[in-house]
Amino acid sequence: MAKVMATVHGAISLVNAIAIKKGATLGIALKVEATVETSSGKGITIQSKNKSISSRLINKTVEKIISKKDLDQNKITITLDSEIPTGFGLKSSSAISSAVALACAKIFKPKLTDQQILLAGVDASIESKISITGAFDDACSCYYGGFNVTDNAKRKRIHFEKGPTNLVVVIFIPKNRKRGNLKNLKVLSAVFENAWELARRTNYWEAMIINGLATASILNSDPEIITNLIEKGALAASVSGNGPAVAAVTKKENEVNMKKVFSTLEGNVIVSKVSNKKAEVHEL
Repeated sequence: MAKVMATVHGAISLVNAIAIKKGATLGIALKVEATVETSSGKGITIQSKNKSISSRLINKTVEKIISKKDLDQNKITITLDSEIPTGFGLKSSSAISSAVALACAKIFKPKLTDQQILLAGVDASIESKISITGAFDDACSCYYGGFNVTDNAKRKRIHFEKGPTNLVVVIFIPKNRKRGNLKNLKVLSAVFENAWELARRTNYWEAMIINGLATASILNSDPEIITNLIEKGALAASVSGNGPAVAAVTKKENEVNMKKVFSTLEGNVIVSKVSNKKAEVHEL
């Protein structure tokens, strides 16, 4: 009988990967903790206060790591505790699938590499239809922290480095959860391609601003919010993922100004730090 806990953090988008299957992301400090406990019996039980977490995703992730034989001989209890709001583009599903995969691997497959663990979550995301691309870019920043510029189709990290820890990320969680039509992102493929090239050359904030204006105009957000945030001192701002959350990266002293811009809108604001923390797992 074993009990382990894995901690994985969230992330924000710098370049949305849907149009060109290449993306860029940055780790943030909001975290997910997955506790996995084995006992005699069989079956997977999931416990979470958040009802919108996908049990399909979690079951698929478990099946990617734990063999059928082991699943027949062990009852698996998974307890999830997440600070990341679900369904807003803040990578909660990538963080959850990575945390579950990491915890299961610690017990059943201790020799798996980081890449294998991360890809178990990516494959589970595709198979459970949580993500179109498998969100390899999201998974990288959740798992490794920092900046990650990725080729999702090839599942490769093209560039990565630690993020600046003196910055904060002010995130707006709108009351209205409506998202635009993701297929329309492809209309601006050339724009996303340019943004991605900027990120690859470490011009992260320019990339994020271009991504912000492009995604906001397609995904039901108001592009003017992006401009207002920049005007008030944000280094960069964008819709995160497919939205509807909007993230602004700024120096600590401008945090109040960011909140002011968001205060005219209906919803909540969360402030998080940039995170360079790699996913961790330990026995309890």
